[in-house]
Amino acid sequence: MELPLGQCHDSRSWDDDSDPESETDPDAQAEAYVARVLSPPKSGLAFPRPSQLSTPAASPSASEPRAASKVSAVSEPGLLSLPPELLLEICSYLDARLVLHVLSRVCHALRDLVYDRVTWRLRALRRVRAPYPVVEEKHFDWPAACIALEEHLSRWAEDGRRAEYFCLADGHLAAVDSVLLLQGGSLCLSGSRDRTVNLWDLRQLGTEPSQVLVKTLGTKRNSTHEGWVWSLAAQDHRVCSGSWDSTVKLWDLAADGQQFGEIKTSSAVLCLSYLSDVLVTGTYDKKVAIYDPRASPALLKCQQLHSRPVLALMADDQHIISGSEDRTLVVVDRRANRVLQRLQLDSYLLCMSYQEPQLWAGDNHGLLHVFVNRNGCLQLIRSFDVGHSFPITGIQYSVGALYTTSTDRSIRVHVPTDPPRTICTRKYDSTLNRVCAEGNLVVAGSGDVSLEVWRLPA
Repeated sequence: MELPLGQCHDSRSWDDDSDPESETDPDAQAEAYVARVLSPPKSGLAFPRPSQLSTPAASPSASEPRAASKVSAVSEPGLLSLPPELLLEICSYLDARLVLHVLSRVCHALRDLVYDRVTWRLRALRRVRAPYPVVEEKHFDWPAACIALEEHLSRWAEDGRRAEYFCLADGHLAAVDSVLLLQGGSLCLSGSRDRTVNLWDLRQLGTEPSQVLVKTLGTKRNSTHEGWVWSLAAQDHRVCSGSWDSTVKLWDLAADGQQFGEIKTSSAVLCLSYLSDVLVTGTYDKKVAIYDPRASPALLKCQQLHSRPVLALMADDQHIISGSEDRTLVVVDRRANRVLQRLQLDSYLLCMSYQEPQLWAGDNHGLLHVFVNRNGCLQLIRSFDVGHSFPITGIQYSVGALYTTSTDRSIRVHVPTDPPRTICTRKYDSTLNRVCAEGNLVVAGSGDVSLEVWRLPA
């Protein structure tokens, strides 16, 4: 399935040009949305799933460049008299961080060998034994990528045998649809259909449940919002929660989680992006809006960019990328205040993970798509079947790791190669909604009213 590349340079501005929708029951609206959007595709529809979706490059063993011979000749026998190939073989048994940060300080000869990009490229490709990365930029940081890959592979070795698993089931009364790790994985926020946002201290994992659950945000008894909590985002110690009650509430964790603002939106808030200067929302009424939480009124810009609800969103200082149930992906130039591109897809995207210039996204067919951002124009690079049979509800991508969750009740841990290699799969009794990984913690929300947490070796 090749998704068509949309046209760039759509010059339309995006000032508000639509009226708010009529009053609706947020609970009924949310239930209808879940039944429609998160249900698996109808069995009568056939979509291409196997390997023809991607065209992997040649095997790395056939195309690996040779490391440059930069070790100076020495007259005395010893370690440095060995050929560079043998030195690299010895280094391959050492921790990558030690090689980069310690061995490079021993002498100029070893420093030259260690700082050679080809050295790290060879080491990374030998670890993953597959084409990597999916998109290689001109200044790709091979040492950092190699360190991240080796750390990820070590933590999930032997099907994740060393990972500690915790089920936090005492904080919510309904399905958990959003999770967010903070402060390097020390703290976690969870949003639920019971209308609450809970703050957890994951440093207390393994102790009494009352020690792990810090508090429920908000002053109302047993309620943070008046509708299901569907999205969370953070900027430093400030966090925000979006709900089916058509509000975004802002919280200051540096002030014991006190509320410092509230934004009334035009419809249910399905996705959020919180930047240093603005807050961006995607809503059920097909709109993308930009707010300045510090200003009054907070609304800066609003536009109906889609013909169906906005399901996924990401933003940075240059662009806003939104995906919708109408099967489109729209790129907006924040500075020029105009639509740059509108891509028509064969499926709708439910979740996104962006690490410039790559956008990884999961769709309602259980497929994974990789786009590359070229000056505001997205190009589809690969589409993968990573083993999910139902819609992908959560994705987290980094240069060394890839996590996905699905309504097929599983979380899958992958290496982000071309195609991704699954190294661990966990099955549960209920749908898994969203996934977040930071530091040595991985968290997923569950339809079984719990948080599923994995603490990896540090």
